[in-house]
Amino acid sequence: MREYTQPRIGFCLLAGALAGFVNGFFGAGGGMLLVPLLIWLCRLEDKAAFSSAIAVILPLCIVSIVIYALHDSLPVSDALPYLIGGAAGGVLAGLLFRKMPARALHLILGGVILAGGIRLIVC
Repeated sequence: MREYTQPRIGFCLLAGALAGFVNGFFGAGGGMLLVPLLIWLCRLEDKAAFSSAIAVILPLCIVSIVIYALHDSLPVSDALPYLIGGAAGGVLAGLLFRKMPARALHLILGGVILAGGIRLIVC
């Protein structure tokens, strides 16, 4: 079992800055980057890192939405159809989270990152 210590503020700021940049630059992915950073740099327990990433990503997304909107790059009408399904998926995942072992969360996130990476390289 790993020993967890209080993270250094510099590492926390770095993790947040990297996640914010990735989230704003690519329009997604900040949470996928943030989870491993919170575990490795900030020394959070695995499940705390996953749930903390969710709490951090919402404000990052709001900031990104504002910046995109200010630069006329926010296609709201294109995104609206996905909101209902996305909200339903978020509710389901939130309910399942407590029942999932940390190892399963790692495997699922790793699989999603791997599949996304392969898709981006191939296409």
